[in-house]
Amino acid sequence: MSKRLVWVLLDSAYPFFSSGVLLLFDKGLLAIGNILFISGLACVIGLERTFRFFFQRHKVKASIAFFGGIIVVLLGWPLVGMIIETYGFVLLFSGFFPVAINFLRRVPVLGTVLNFPGIRGLLDRLAGDSSRTTV
Repeated sequence: MSKRLVWVLLDSAYPFFSSGVLLLFDKGLLAIGNILFISGLACVIGLERTFRFFFQRHKVKASIAFFGGIIVVLLGWPLVGMIIETYGFVLLFSGFFPVAINFLRRVPVLGTVLNFPGIRGLLDRLAGDSSRTTV
């Protein structure tokens, strides 16, 4: 599969999520965003690795919350479904937060903003960074 198509799938998920939230949690747009995100992820890392990622023993609770949130959105409760789905997403991808935050801290302008006192403390807790001390 073409890498350009894969990134189009992933990049298209964000506008659908954003539009769905801005239009008062439109369940159709949120569902399309979910489908694009999961299919893009499967295309990036492969079907087998995607399945293994979501169904690891220590990620079962997170996967149930994520996919349960998608089902709740499809059943017509978009606000409740998005809250459940966000909880599952945070649990699933919390291992990537330290890497992403440290990468963003190295981006020239954004790194300066992320090192402001209040934001730095929040991100240090989110990333689990024990090398920094908060005052």
